Amino acid sequence: MRIRVVDAFTDRPFAGNPAAVCLLDGPDWPDEGWMQQVAVEMNLSETVFALPLPAGGEADWWLRWFTPAHEVDLCGHATLATLHALHSDGLLGPDWVRFGSRSGVLPARPEQDGSYTLDFPANPHMPIPDPDGLAEALGTPVLGSFDTGALADLLVLLPDEKTVRSLSPDLAAVAALPTRGVLVTALADDPSGAYQFVSRFFGPASGIPEDPVTGSAHTALAPYWAERLGRTRLTGYQASRRGGLVVCELAGDRVRLSGRAVTVLDGTLLSRPEPPQN
Repeated sequence: MRIRVVDAFTDRPFAGNPAAVCLLDGPDWPDEGWMQQVAVEMNLSETVFALPLPAGGEADWWLRWFTPAHEVDLCGHATLATLHALHSDGLLGPDWVRFGSRSGVLPARPEQDGSYTLDFPANPHMPIPDPDGLAEALGTPVLGSFDTGALADLLVLLPDEKTVRSLSPDLAAVAALPTRGVLVTALADDPSGAYQFVSRFFGPASGIPEDPVTGSAHTALAPYWAERLGRTRLTGYQASRRGGLVVCELAGDRVRLSGRAVTVLDGTLLSRPEPPQN
């Protein structure tokens, strides 16, 4: 089986967020345990499996995303990586491709400038009390905490960009917090520049100590900063060691996320898929 590693939300190799992409032949899914083993072997934040669907349905491909620990409901960078792989193989038409998923149908398309756009559901940000031990886990005072609804992550506002960039959290303590992951953010030092806000994402409870660039997190970040900055189009910079830019456009209850991608590895997975367990 062919497998590719694609760096997403970047225009150069070894930056952005790498995802392993497997385009399946169909018509059925391989055994779930086998897919999880592949994700463990790849040891990236996500490995995505894309299954082609019969024509005439509500979606063209179905996506399933796996961290090294378990399957997840939504992943932005691996969806963008899949779109890049399909486009590279000449499998996309001029219109939106529709990805089915456990988070609903996710339209996506390549753009004429070489970038890719994802259309994801927006996630709300409701203020909540700071969880016990949050400041201690992060190693810094926080300005506020927010629930992100179906995203199931904790959005945490920090004082400034420098604090976000220099953060060195206690990952064991972060894993013990009552949330899937912790998303920290702050206003950019220069909001009139290339990006308006910065963020980082820590998900040790999901097998991801720090995710390099988290597309799904921007479904909560975009509404949060759009409300505060009074604009519907803005760019976020995820300030991990690899780093990456995510262009966001808020459209009602949807968020369009755009970025670039680069294939860095194209190989053959020698382990054969096991038949599905009935």
